[in-house]
Amino acid sequence: MSLKHNLLRKKPIPSLTGGEVRSALKKQLGVMDLIVLGVGSIVGTGIFVLTGVTAATHAGPGLILSFLLAGLVCAFCALCYAEFASTVPVAGSAYTYSYSAFGEGLAWLMGWDLLLEYGFASALVSSSWSGYVQSILSGFNIHLPVAITSAFNPAKGTYVDVPAIVIALLITWIVSRGAKESTRLNTIMVYLKIAVIVLFIGVGVFYVKPDNWTPFLPFGIEGVMTGAAIAFLAYIGFDVIATAAEEVKQPQKSLPVAILGSLLIVAILYIAVTAVLTGLVPYHLLNVKDPVAFALLYIEQDWMSYFISLGALAGLTTVLMGVLFGQSRLLYALGRDGLLPKRMSSVNPKTKSPVFSTWVSGICIAALSGFVPLGNLADLASIGTLFAFITVSLGIIVLRKTHPNLKRTFRVPLVPWLPLIATLSCLYLLTTLQRITWIGFIVWIGLGIIIYAVYGYRHSSLRQDAAPDES
Repeated sequence: MSLKHNLLRKKPIPSLTGGEVRSALKKQLGVMDLIVLGVGSIVGTGIFVLTGVTAATHAGPGLILSFLLAGLVCAFCALCYAEFASTVPVAGSAYTYSYSAFGEGLAWLMGWDLLLEYGFASALVSSSWSGYVQSILSGFNIHLPVAITSAFNPAKGTYVDVPAIVIALLITWIVSRGAKESTRLNTIMVYLKIAVIVLFIGVGVFYVKPDNWTPFLPFGIEGVMTGAAIAFLAYIGFDVIATAAEEVKQPQKSLPVAILGSLLIVAILYIAVTAVLTGLVPYHLLNVKDPVAFALLYIEQDWMSYFISLGALAGLTTVLMGVLFGQSRLLYALGRDGLLPKRMSSVNPKTKSPVFSTWVSGICIAALSGFVPLGNLADLASIGTLFAFITVSLGIIVLRKTHPNLKRTFRVPLVPWLPLIATLSCLYLLTTLQRITWIGFIVWIGLGIIIYAVYGYRHSSLRQDAAPDES
């Protein structure tokens, strides 16, 4: 059998073959569980940090338009995810979709790419969580030894980020207890986070000065577009919903509603916070790490800073929980398909969750956030996401051509135009990333090719199942 034949071998779509998805995972999640998972995975540092910095340096009050444009483009990508989720309700998200549309070769690269995205995103959030907790502790005059406050950097006297390791392992333990148990805590944290954001909007709107919105476009339309490129990355996280497909009670109906619903909620929150924030404080003063808390101090509402701190901490925790959940389910799917060791797909008989892959994910994330200074490599999470969005968007066009009669409970409108707009938008954002990011990404993909050639190609379940028939 030729190498080309194996690389292009596609996984059958259950709805096409008339079969149903059979999974060892427990189906226990409903629409609201998924929406909370999506909102929890998206809303974090973007709303508590990104809004201020981007307004001050790129878009000014025009950041409102930036978030609107970014939300619209992200919605196009979300529509593509929604159609795939309703058609291929299987764990693995973009990896599984690629397996059905393009074949095993690209599917493996997409899965390997998503491991990069989820891994670095989780490590970054763990590091941010550590920094925020240390900042809160310092307010009570509690200071940890410098050596355990950040990743390895002898020049600064730091060797390991203990708080980052602790939170990564703690969240791993929670997620390993099962989807329903982890979503319960996630729900509480998400509601706390949203309550704090709504409180900020509700109080802040009475202190808004319309003069602060003038000039509305201090950096021109180019500033708005640059702001949109940055704001787009603040919406990343809704794809985690698709990784939970096999644990959803009615995936064909629930997944599209949850993906689009969570994105709509987040877009409204982002736009509202940006409007209030730039109305409270002149945009050029917002280049700070904690713009929401700074705005409250600016209008002399110091009493709310405590609630904002709780909201920010809850936001980071839910993002970490959502991304770790997604990565563990991706490892489960890769192990089940034989592209990684089968041990990855083992399921705890009591919790009906992939405990082994969850702990593998958590330990790797703890090591990354605890010992590795991420620096510019932080953008690797972004480049991984953008490639996933491009693949899913193009996959919709391919499946519409190759399987026009496939049962779809949700359909993307205006195909191929909307998927093409999503693809071109993501390609534009890729051009804004730094050279070091591209080098790191190419090295990671090269490593993935080696692993597939050495292990995945030989152990692929799809290849082994086909071998008896072909022989």
